[in-house]
Amino acid sequence: MGINGVCAHCNGTFPLSAWHLNAIAINESFACGCCNKAVQLNCPQQLKRFRALDSLSMLKASMIVLIGTSLLVALVCEWIGLISVVEQLNFSLLALLLYFATLRYARYRQRLTLILQPVVRSDSLTS
Repeated sequence: MGINGVCAHCNGTFPLSAWHLNAIAINESFACGCCNKAVQLNCPQQLKRFRALDSLSMLKASMIVLIGTSLLVALVCEWIGLISVVEQLNFSLLALLLYFATLRYARYRQRLTLILQPVVRSDSLTS
């Protein structure tokens, strides 16, 4: 998916797999891929951006339906005679450009590098 994690303890960068993402989603700690220290996402801004990825999940399917519908409308308008063949071709190319631009933006937004903080265990603290 393009999400990487950076350990604040060792500054090691590693790609986050599906189970890492699930652990972040439920606010659970996991071992760093480089130093094996327990890390967790604690920054509220990064957590908010991570959770915003859910809104992009249905974007591709929605865009396919929208573009398909608009292409059918342009085709029917061309058959009826409301627009010419050249205008229908221009409309189709503009719709495809919109589709690819939207998906490129969504892929850009899905690339994250999360800074993971080491977890301080309460049992290891001394009074």
